[in-house]
Amino acid sequence: MTTVTTRTVAYPADGLTMFGHLALPAGTGRRPAVLLGPEGPGLNDVQRRRADALAELGYVALAFDLHGGRWFTDPQEMLERVNPLLADPDRMRGIGQAALEVLRAEPQTDPDRIAAIGYGTGGAIALELGRDGVDLRLIATVNALTTGRPGEAARMRCPVWAGVGSEDPIMPPAQRNAFTAEMRAAGVDWRLVVYGGAEHAFHHPPVDHAVPPGVGYHPRQAERAWRDIVGLLAECVPLAP
Repeated sequence: MTTVTTRTVAYPADGLTMFGHLALPAGTGRRPAVLLGPEGPGLNDVQRRRADALAELGYVALAFDLHGGRWFTDPQEMLERVNPLLADPDRMRGIGQAALEVLRAEPQTDPDRIAAIGYGTGGAIALELGRDGVDLRLIATVNALTTGRPGEAARMRCPVWAGVGSEDPIMPPAQRNAFTAEMRAAGVDWRLVVYGGAEHAFHHPPVDHAVPPGVGYHPRQAERAWRDIVGLLAECVPLAP
């Protein structure tokens, strides 16, 4: 395990001042990097710990912000912010590009070896970066089987991996089918893993407020999804060039 240094980075995006969480591994040489997108409620300690875990492995990691430092506990209030965002690919790309610029500007980042990993809304943003033709080595999403504007998936320049819970009512089989049809039509190197028995947000530990039906933590499948993502990083963005 390497020593990790962390700091908060402020940057403008979507008309807000965002506050990302940057985690750096020990050493001074350039490393592959990971742009980490949070769930719809926003950036909290769960995503910060994910970034720290990636830095412990040796990656530069930036967990980016969605809501100007805010984390929503009211699902309805969150949806009022997130739904218009998810309906606007250009806004999503702007949020992702702003965070990517911060990550690329970090001296330890190797700008030619960057992966984007996202959960929920953060995953949708990672996919939109791919559809915008951003040079990434890997896009990995959990609970983010969003489809894009016609034909734009052909711009994706890296492997795309998606994970989803079998019991997720927000990403049902019809949504899975639409996503895989888009990937197939675009000739993308894609994979979809369905985690049996898992609901939406199965990867996020329990929270201390009410959640809608169909949302729930599944620790076994959460651990499996994390291992799958780490394995993908080793395959597509190895620490040794």
